[in-house]
Amino acid sequence: MGRVVLAVAVIGLGVYAFVQALQADATQIRLMPRWLWVAVILAFPVVGPVAWILTGRQTQAAISDEGPLGPDDDPEFLRKL
Repeated sequence: MGRVVLAVAVIGLGVYAFVQALQADATQIRLMPRWLWVAVILAFPVVGPVAWILTGRQTQAAISDEGPLGPDDDPEFLRKL
C-alpha cells in the first residue's frame, strides 16, 4: 500500500510540475528555457518537479508590477491631496 501511495505522489507531482511549466508565461520562467525545464521534469521524476517548484517559476508577488498597492503608494493620488 505504501508503494502505491508513493508512486501516486511522484506521478502527481510530476504531472503538476509538467502542466505548470507548459502553462507558465515566458516572463514567469527563471534560470532555464521552458523546453529545458520540461526535459528536466520528465527525465528526473522527483528532483525535476521539486527543482521547478522551488527555483523555476516566479512567485506571484515577484510578477505583479501592475501598479501601486495602496493610495499612499500612488504619487498621482498624493498630488491630489
